Amino acid sequence: MSARPVYSIVAPVYNEAGNLRRFYDEVVAALDSTGETWELLFVDDGSSDGSMEIMLGLAAADSRLSVIGLARNFGHQIAVTAGVDYARGQAVILIDADLQDPPAVIPRLIEKWKEGFHVVYAVRSERRGESIWKRLSAKLFYRLIHRITDIDIPVDTGDFRLMDEQVAQVLRQMREHHRFVRGMTSWVGFKQTGVEYAREQRYWGVTKYPLRKMIAFALDAVTSFSFFPLQIMIYVSFVLASASLVVGAVVAILRLARGEAFFGGQATTIVLLLLLSSFQLFFLFIIGQYVARTYNESRDRPLYVVASTIGLESARAPTQRAPVALAGERQAPEGGAEGTRNDGV
Repeated sequence: MSARPVYSIVAPVYNEAGNLRRFYDEVVAALDSTGETWELLFVDDGSSDGSMEIMLGLAAADSRLSVIGLARNFGHQIAVTAGVDYARGQAVILIDADLQDPPAVIPRLIEKWKEGFHVVYAVRSERRGESIWKRLSAKLFYRLIHRITDIDIPVDTGDFRLMDEQVAQVLRQMREHHRFVRGMTSWVGFKQTGVEYAREQRYWGVTKYPLRKMIAFALDAVTSFSFFPLQIMIYVSFVLASASLVVGAVVAILRLARGEAFFGGQATTIVLLLLLSSFQLFFLFIIGQYVARTYNESRDRPLYVVASTIGLESARAPTQRAPVALAGERQAPEGGAEGTRNDGV
């Protein structure tokens, strides 16, 4: 097995054919400037636009590149997880291949790591080329998550970050299927800090996070780190109960005072029933989200299935079950130098 690199760059890829060559050039420029060893792990998440062929060509020309091909599209967060599982570096850097997160920022993350921080996350001070709706919805999402979750998740941060090997080891122990990686790295703890940068507009292609996926991602974030949606039910029930008592008292007083049937008729009853039913169905949906995630975890299926690996030594296996070491070199489980158990296939 080749010498262990100092840095592992994990880049999930899904239909990014037009970005890959430039992304590779910028990563090489950024990492070579450090004068230290590194590896770049491309994780192909079921691309269908020729991205795999481009990655294979790059890997054939540069031995520092490896390609992990997943059997289908498992989603961005799972692809990130697969890359972390295979990473061997003393620090693991997560970055998307769409060039919105500039590789030129990586040396600044490394500087903070060398100062003693275990997690260095990139904070988006500016979002170039994005619509007003995208900027506003993202701002609202990050602040909502920050307020209602049980941990301190920094606002305006994505998955672009550096993790020390100690944090990466803990992350490999966390095998939940509905993943929110930026929240998981915050949950781990250790010393963390941020580095501000301007997020660029896409160099090529379209976003892989349409509204539907954004909503699903937000649900994963909330249900993974907060019970607020469940807890809010009691407050809503108190409000509705109080409102019903007040309305009941008002109706009774008016009937006694006026001798007429105020608020009578079926229309009022139907409106009230529809209102209460909508609340009930909404909270049943919230409960269903938590129940569905519990059921999904109980099946204990692999997080991902690996179809092929290119540029990895034959003896090298994912390290997601490595014991957590709080200091020193990464420990390996029994049975292999880098671990033998694989939650992926």
